[in-house]
Amino acid sequence: MTDLIFGPLEEIVRNPRVTDVAVTCDGKVWADQGEGMCEYSARIPFRSPQVVRDYAVQLCAQLGRRLDDAQPIADASSEEGVRIHAVIAPLVPQGASISIRLPDRMFSPLSALGAKGLFPLAWLPLMRGFVANHATVLITGGTGAGKTTLLKALLGECGPTERVITVEEVRELGALPLTNRVSLATRESNVEGSGAIGLPDLVKATLRMRPDRVVLGECRGEEIADLLRAYNSGHHGGMTTLHADSVARVPSRLISLGLLAGLEPQAMTMLSHDAFDVVIHVERTTNGRHIAQIGRLVDRHGDLDGQPLCIWDGVSPPKLDAGWEAFVERWSVASDDRSDGGSTDASTSTATVEGRRTHDTNSSRGTADTAESTPTGGMMSVALPPRPTPQRTRARHAAPAKPYEDTHENAGATAATVAMTRHERKHEWKGASPCLPPRPSSSH
Repeated sequence: MTDLIFGPLEEIVRNPRVTDVAVTCDGKVWADQGEGMCEYSARIPFRSPQVVRDYAVQLCAQLGRRLDDAQPIADASSEEGVRIHAVIAPLVPQGASISIRLPDRMFSPLSALGAKGLFPLAWLPLMRGFVANHATVLITGGTGAGKTTLLKALLGECGPTERVITVEEVRELGALPLTNRVSLATRESNVEGSGAIGLPDLVKATLRMRPDRVVLGECRGEEIADLLRAYNSGHHGGMTTLHADSVARVPSRLISLGLLAGLEPQAMTMLSHDAFDVVIHVERTTNGRHIAQIGRLVDRHGDLDGQPLCIWDGVSPPKLDAGWEAFVERWSVASDDRSDGGSTDASTSTATVEGRRTHDTNSSRGTADTAESTPTGGMMSVALPPRPTPQRTRARHAAPAKPYEDTHENAGATAATVAMTRHERKHEWKGASPCLPPRPSSSH
């Protein structure tokens, strides 16, 4: 996996299921194999706080980072995506505290994640439809919730000829079953303080690389402005992740990042609403990792709102909003359009993409947003029978939309920041949505 020498932690670090390793000041070792932190008995125990400190210093030194009394905090990362954070006394009571984040070394396709309980298997046509129909997806959640795992699974559904450009601060996506992928990663400045290449620079560079999809590993700062401009300039089907507590909290997170990039809230509302078709929120609870919410961003008279369309606790039947059925009809692919394991074939991928592009010339991004949509509180818990097999393949793109006049005026700051005109559309959808039975019990 990496040329780093981990010494007493070598065995646990080499375990492909382990994502996080922590060493406390007293020498105890903790590891997360996807089910939360558990204490681990190292082959060679750390016998004293001083040994822990010496180990932290040596580990950081391998990555060219200084850790001493003058610099008691160190952050380091390897080219393979290993991240190390260490803090020594006096910032901690004694010795050192070490946190090691390992890249996800196991690729799980969407069907496998559904079988493990990340989402009900009845949602598989919907999840695959997000990719096949080139929805721009925002995945949210906390640390260790499974954002990167889900992102990798979605990318695994891309067509074999699609050119996918991934941008990361640290390479965490690892190997993906993509034949035409370019992986970009940031570069820190040298000892003279020059030569740094940041995320905004890389996001801008992707637009000159003829991408079919632009994927940002995580939105953390001012790069959000360049990413939204890319998604609003015809580069559909992109994906990224964001730290947020729920779909409803996404707007405040996006607006705060936009302020770092010099974008006014009104500009962020317009850009974000037009950019993202789908918001998928993942959580890790006592029931394991699972998709807790699926929703969208709504522009309510100039205010950005995160509207969850489906809420699931991982066990009970999901609670569905009134707009869920139309949302599912918009994005799902027929169950016979895809096999359980492979990627979309070239003919299917091309037809789907062209259908999406044709649709986008006449309609807004995603399902039409209406100010009178049913609020989250109007959700009802529904357990439905399995989705019936369609008698004929549904059209790959939506029915023609009926435009309506947009009364939202662009502010001066918005016009100065983004040279684009806001257009909204209304849709009418027909057909039944796939049904969502309770999640089958499975072991995690």
